[in-house]
Amino acid sequence: MEGGAGRRGRAGPATKAPCEEQDRSLQERYAARSTCFGCGPANAGGLRIRSFPRERGWKGAEPPAREEAAVPPEVDVVMRFRARPEHEAFPGYLNGGIAGTLVDCHANWAGVHALMRRSGLDKAPCTVTAEYSIRFLRPIPTADEIEVIARPIDVKDDRVTVEATIVAGGEDCATARGTFVVVKEGHPAFHRW
Repeated sequence: MEGGAGRRGRAGPATKAPCEEQDRSLQERYAARSTCFGCGPANAGGLRIRSFPRERGWKGAEPPAREEAAVPPEVDVVMRFRARPEHEAFPGYLNGGIAGTLVDCHANWAGVHALMRRSGLDKAPCTVTAEYSIRFLRPIPTADEIEVIARPIDVKDDRVTVEATIVAGGEDCATARGTFVVVKEGHPAFHRW
């Protein structure tokens, strides 16, 4: 991600509606020059996933009205992906490694978003995957869009644990869990993706 983590003028989590800037993904807003294979907007040969915050319990184009003083809503981060034939393990079904990359990158961005909300940051902290696992429930069909829904479940100052579900063909096809950690200057990945 580009730049260092910075604070807004006020303490505490952000209270702005999570779907402002809904045309620009988290990656496009905070890491436009990233070349990561999974989530880098600048990688023309990559997957270029696009992750968007969404209030839990809400579907549609406009978030529910909320008072500024209200407690910030719980937020999932959602992405949709249209697989190409080169992403398939066999005709009509997603390759498991590609599924893992979708979850890894997307859950990382859900973690970044949660860290930003927790600390009131206006710039994304640089994070990397400490660990993740994925459990396949059924083959992932590629006939329609694939959706990945990520939910931060444990947010600390320097790390976040995220659970995610891959949904395709109207069914849950895989579940995943990962831990993502903030890295500091001197780490090889520090603001390189």
